Amino acid sequence: MTFGEQPAYLRVAGDLRKKIVDGRLPPHTRLPSQARIREEYGVSDTVALEARKVLMAEGLVEGRSGSGTYVREQPVPRRVARSGFRPERGATPFRQEQADGGVRGTWESHSEQTDAGAAVAERLAIEPGDRVMRTKYLFRDAGEPMMLSTSWEPLALTGRTPVMLPEEGPLGGMGVVERMRAIDVIVDNVTEEVGARPGLAEELLVLGGVPGHVVLVIQRTYFASGRPVETADVVIPADRYRASYHLPVK
Repeated sequence: MTFGEQPAYLRVAGDLRKKIVDGRLPPHTRLPSQARIREEYGVSDTVALEARKVLMAEGLVEGRSGSGTYVREQPVPRRVARSGFRPERGATPFRQEQADGGVRGTWESHSEQTDAGAAVAERLAIEPGDRVMRTKYLFRDAGEPMMLSTSWEPLALTGRTPVMLPEEGPLGGMGVVERMRAIDVIVDNVTEEVGARPGLAEELLVLGGVPGHVVLVIQRTYFASGRPVETADVVIPADRYRASYHLPVK
């Protein structure tokens, strides 16, 4: 196969995709049957089936049990601000965005002590098995699940202090910067690495996706004088939200 050539199933999928995008196959319309695709494009059943699988994997169509395959209504992506920490504001990035946008978001959280696994230990520059406080969050926007987050903080740093539980105590619900400052730890840097992957079944169950949907994963770590003091994984459904960065130029 030379550059620019496409397998037959991709050519068929591309034509159907174009019809979906330009509105000739509007949302909730039944996709042509496998037999119809075979006849219209002069391809085999295998090619027709593979073309439908491509559209399903792309999230453009969905199967309905006993009914067929239908064009999905595509949500208009909304913005999730990732604009760096603002110590003077105190709040977490989610709470900052809710305040800035005049939106009333809600969140649920659960904290528990656990042993650091190898990956988390490496990110926090501690030993595997060291104790950490793990906090899981579910954030909602107007009642709709929009984001999951799991954070880890080394208990060697926060244990037996007023900020040991991120959502409880005198500084419960405040951002990492403000909470760490309360125990004389000055956060001066934050890194975020953004990637994408298929959502895990348990993530998509909560976020409202279907198997195969892609999620954005933001791996965030806060530092104080080079020492990691908190790390987190933020999971966002990529078909409904975009991570938006506004970074100052120094």
